[in-house]
Amino acid sequence: KNKMTIIYLRNYITIQRLLYDDENPNCQQVLNQITIKTSEKLTFLHELHHLTSLKMNSTLSNTGSTFITPENAVIPDEIDWRKKGAVTRVKDQGDCGSCWAFSSVGSIEGQQFRKSGVLTELSEQNLVDCDTENWGCDGGLMNTIFNYVQKNGGIDTEKTYPYEAKDGKCRFNRSNVGATISGYVSLPRGDENKLTEAVATIGPISVGMNVPRDFCDYSEGIIYQRNCDPDRMRHAVLVVGYGTDKETKEDYYIIKNSWGESWGMKGYFLMARNKNNNCGIATAASYPLP
Repeated sequence: KNKMTIIYLRNYITIQRLLYDDENPNCQQVLNQITIKTSEKLTFLHELHHLTSLKMNSTLSNTGSTFITPENAVIPDEIDWRKKGAVTRVKDQGDCGSCWAFSSVGSIEGQQFRKSGVLTELSEQNLVDCDTENWGCDGGLMNTIFNYVQKNGGIDTEKTYPYEAKDGKCRFNRSNVGATISGYVSLPRGDENKLTEAVATIGPISVGMNVPRDFCDYSEGIIYQRNCDPDRMRHAVLVVGYGTDKETKEDYYIIKNSWGESWGMKGYFLMARNKNNNCGIATAASYPLP
């Protein structure tokens, strides 16, 4: 009990500091259930992201096709693919470093929807168990997943291969495939204009990003931290839209996380856009080709 109290107070102090941080005035935080997790849990999250960041930074040269903005493309001031039916429900990765699987699955689901008009939940567990080029619950890369799904002949549905939040034996069944892809496209490293154009014209985009420990207690607002290293990838998420705050005129991305609906804005958060690649939001962005 005393240990939990210390953790609670430590996080309370951190939250208060962030609430009054002039560099981050819109990042409102709350004392939610993440705040009172055990120190072992918090250490797990930190080490997970650190491990994944090393692997992502060492293999960012593994690129796919080059993104070219479609001719005569009209880039709207805002877009939200959730409203167009291209985004599935928010899930919780649990005590497994599988953010990479959730990010890539989200972009495959979006492209499958655009191709067929049907939104189908796909299996993150299929990737955790079967993609031997990644590291299961110890982290992974979205581009490597796209290679796996293409060569494997598809990915199973969530219904037939449900998520378990742990490494397991591969149980892929070709008869249960919910989507296939023909390749993938990598966006220019650090180019937010191209990321925005891709979200507008293609759909949900898989991205890596730097996520400092302080973000665990995010509740609402536009996240911006001036000293957030754009070259240190700690987490993988899905950009599902973008827009501009009507009051502050600040640009933002709408991002789907994989920490459950009780985190953030029902599982989503807003990240500053056009702020010098804040937290590396455009450092490692890619999407699959249907």
